Amino acid sequence: MFTTALTVNDLLFLAKGAGMTLAVTGVAVTVGTLLGILFGVVRFQFGALWSAPLTFLLDIFRSVPLLIQLVLGNAFQSIAKLGWAPFTTSCVVLSLYTAAYCTEIVRGAMGSVPATTRRAGRSLGLTWGQDIRYIVAPLATRIALPSWIGLTLGVMKDSALVLWLGLIELLRASQILVTRLQEPLFILMICGLIYFLLSFPVARLGSYLERRWSPHD
Repeated sequence: MFTTALTVNDLLFLAKGAGMTLAVTGVAVTVGTLLGILFGVVRFQFGALWSAPLTFLLDIFRSVPLLIQLVLGNAFQSIAKLGWAPFTTSCVVLSLYTAAYCTEIVRGAMGSVPATTRRAGRSLGLTWGQDIRYIVAPLATRIALPSWIGLTLGVMKDSALVLWLGLIELLRASQILVTRLQEPLFILMICGLIYFLLSFPVARLGSYLERRWSPHD
């Protein structure tokens, strides 16, 4: 018969780690999305030449592995004597990492809006701001949603790498229990189940919004 030394306190420890995973992911996705929208509009509006410095900076965050960015970010804040806690460093690095990918999602979605539709709106007297607000933003949001959901789920899983900064999130909490209880398969199965339970509502919400905003509904 299957037996385990896992206790209720251990499950609460895992739940606390899951809470930290959600906190880091929530901050990174929120800040990264806001920055991504801003940078995406800049890249779309000013073209490749004028936005080249921004593009080069974002390419660095998209090209360098996230683990290296976390280590370098932690070293930079230490050298600069910023005094950031591991949670702050993790959120800053993950936010910039998320913004780099979100920028391309936003730029691509805005670029997919038919130019004829925009010209029709401007011919009716819409200003640039009204064009973005009433024509580009609704159409681009519908197009960008699936990619943004995928990015959010990816950031949630990638947040496990913050354990290298000493932050006890879900995976780090699982490692601690594995070391103490020597039940790796059972504990990692629970860890995977918790990741699924965290990700599933986000994926379902994305599917619901896609159907809700579908032009065929």
